[in-house]
Amino acid sequence: MRAPSFWAKRGVASVLLWPLERLWIYGARQRLTKGPWEQLDVPVICVGNINAGGTGKTPSVIALLDMLAKMGVRAHVVSRGYGGSLEGPVLVEERVHTAADVGDEPLLISAFGPCWVSKDRAAGAKAAIAAGAEIIVLDDGFQNPALAKDFSIVVVDAEVGFGNGRCMPAGPLREPLKDGLARADVILSIGSARAQSDFSVDAVRWQAQLQPLETGMEWDGTRVLAFAGIGRPGKFFATLKGLGTEIVATREFADHAPYTDAVLKRLLAEAASKSAQLVSTEKDIARLPDHFKREVIALPVRLEFDDPEAVQAALENLLAARRSE
Repeated sequence: MRAPSFWAKRGVASVLLWPLERLWIYGARQRLTKGPWEQLDVPVICVGNINAGGTGKTPSVIALLDMLAKMGVRAHVVSRGYGGSLEGPVLVEERVHTAADVGDEPLLISAFGPCWVSKDRAAGAKAAIAAGAEIIVLDDGFQNPALAKDFSIVVVDAEVGFGNGRCMPAGPLREPLKDGLARADVILSIGSARAQSDFSVDAVRWQAQLQPLETGMEWDGTRVLAFAGIGRPGKFFATLKGLGTEIVATREFADHAPYTDAVLKRLLAEAASKSAQLVSTEKDIARLPDHFKREVIALPVRLEFDDPEAVQAALENLLAARRSE
């Protein structure tokens, strides 16, 4: 789904949708009030958002996995596996499962640590604990009341912020901003220094940026046809441009959209006609059939916290608090 333009700022369309927005808010509050908010024996860190759509949760989860591993903590990720067919709980195996089975994001995350897919979040977390997890990182699920969260991180794109501040369908929010901020322990804003300076929120805040990973690829001057089906493809294209690539064409697809044979053949033919290399994101490549992956180069990015010491201190405090209970 593409975000409507009126989600960026208030206008006539968002006002006209006010009755539906009120119904959405009522449903969200009822669901969160009822719970059950089950408490687990290990800490649960939720990486979620208030905005609908992509804000950078997956690279945030990967960065936390890396930090926890360096701290010697066995962390497992639990995801609902959006776009996948398996109900779970199932431990994602990169060489066994496909994006059609478990979703593109869990498939990507599984390369960095144990990742469970389960439509029932509580069942997935319990399976992870039985397998040795010392801490659960809940991928998304900020508005899911199945589990009590010990620490909730709300991820936001600093350039977009919280849009027009309205709830769906009048705006991009899954719940009223004040409700979400009241439950969040920290806001993680992702974006450039300029975007960070323009974004403000009345909450504890961490800042981070997505940086291209050094792969040995010489991007400067390379002719590329870039395609992406993520929350904001324009950010990916801008990153490629910043690396000095010659972008001959860009193609945008819906977030999580599967790539059909017809679409892939069309991309390959267009790239050949323009003497360009196909380039996409890691998440998109996770959705490609194996035979097509060799035709595409990935541009991997990793999240870098502006103050990693503050993040590590928060994790250490969380673990210490639970151990003392």
